[in-house]
This record gives sequence, C-alpha cells and structure tokens, in this order.
Amino acid sequence: LMGVLCGSLSAVFIRWSTAPSLVLALYRMACTVALLAPAAWRHRKELAGLSRRERLLCLASGAALGLHFATFFQAVKTTSIAAAAVLVDMEVLFVALASAAVFRRKLPPLAWLAIVLAFGGAVVMALADFAGGGGTLRGDRLAVLSAMCISVYTLIGSVCRRTMSTTAYTCLVYTAALGTLLALNLAGGMPLAGYGGKNLATALAMAVFCTLLGHSVFSWALKYFQPSFVSTTRLLDCVFSAAWGALLFSEFPTAQAVLGGAAVILGVVLYTGSEARGENGRRA
Repeated sequence: LMGVLCGSLSAVFIRWSTAPSLVLALYRMACTVALLAPAAWRHRKELAGLSRRERLLCLASGAALGLHFATFFQAVKTTSIAAAAVLVDMEVLFVALASAAVFRRKLPPLAWLAIVLAFGGAVVMALADFAGGGGTLRGDRLAVLSAMCISVYTLIGSVCRRTMSTTAYTCLVYTAALGTLLALNLAGGMPLAGYGGKNLATALAMAVFCTLLGHSVFSWALKYFQPSFVSTTRLLDCVFSAAWGALLFSEFPTAQAVLGGAAVILGVVLYTGSEARGENGRRA
C-alpha cells in the first residue's frame, strides 16, 4: 500500500515540473543513485561477487525501467493523469501472460478473474476519461509502451531477487536506468542544465517518495510474492493518481471513473485472497 501510494505521486511531481520529461526523468534517477551510494558501498562485497548473468539481467531490467520513465513522463505531459496511470496498469496483463508462457506458472481461475476484473475497471476509468476529452492518442500510445517496459522490469526483477538483496539489485538497476536516460537525452540533443532549483527539488522528491519508497518497495516484494501479484497491486495506482488529479489539478473523475476504481480495488482484494490461499496450500 505504501509503495502504491508513494508511486502515485509521480504524476503530481511531473505536472509541477517545467523541465522536459526526459531531463526530469534523468534528474530523478541521478538523485536516486546519489542517495543509494552509501548503501551500495556497504554491499560492495555482494556486488563484486555477482555473476555475469546476474549483472546482465540487472542491466536489462534497468534499461527497461529507464524506458518506462521516459515514456510515462511524456505520457503524463500529453494526456490526463488518470488516463496515463490507467493505461500503464496494462502491465498486469503482460506480466500475467508472460508468467504463464515463460515461467509456466498456472494461475488459479480466481486469480484470472481478479486480473480481468481489475483490468476491466481500469478500462472503464480510461473510457470515462476519454469521454471527457482528456486523452490524446500520442499520450495513450506512450502509456501503453510504458506498461510494456515496466512489465519487463518486473519479470526480470522477479528472477534477480531470488538470489540478490534488494539494495544490491536496486543499486545496479537504478544505475542502469540512469545510463539509459542519459543516453536518450544525449541522443535527443537535450540540454542537461539550466532548469532551475524547482525542477531539482521535484526530482529529489520523486527520488525519495516515488523511487525509494515506491519502486524499491516493489523490488523488495518480488522476493516474497509472485510478479503477477505485484503487478495487480500496482493497479491501485490509477485510483490514487485520479484522486491526486482531482485534489490538486481539478481533474474530477466521473461516476463511471469511480465505478471503475471500485472494480480495480475489488480485483486487487480478490487476487490477494487467491495468493493467500495458494500460499496456505503450498505450506500444507
């Protein structure tokens, strides 16, 4: 719950910023890596002892995370907060399908029902937002692409966290994400300085709340929960994001959007119950 709540603030900070989306994403990850540097030093022995496969997986995960930030930040700039958050929640479908296809994990019928219900609620919210004229086609496409990228990040993370600590994993992943965003900025010819203290403060707040108390919490959870469960829990993000949009930017959801949000919450509750029963069955 804390991870979802803190992560939902991302769209708020993006709206408050004035820097280009790629630059803001770069600043966010630069602040994150700087804050994690002391922790990385304490885990230097673990980091030095990682295998080549583990390092390559972390680099791939970080690259996917960097692309997620790049596409999501621009999506929030070009569509409504609710639409961007809802469409990114398509991650759960990509993760569930990949878990079944790649990891050969059999999801129980109740889990599939919960995923469909939660995603259906997200679609209802999106349709309500689009009916109000809040969405744009380019922003919608970027949000879906962002969902694909974050699903790759989640799936690779579920593999890495089997043997790596949260700190070692996040240090490598965030550094790789920083490198990916730096490369994107340089390739696009974006000036990297001159955006004022407001954008630096915004990036720092995102690093603390959205990354360390958001993404890092999900990375920790991947060791103890299935990736499909973590992705389904993230569906709550669209509910909180819509609430922030209403409170801070007067983007008030319609009754249809509220109904969709209720379906999302019910789906998460059902999936949580499904996971709990499955865990109890494995212990028995």
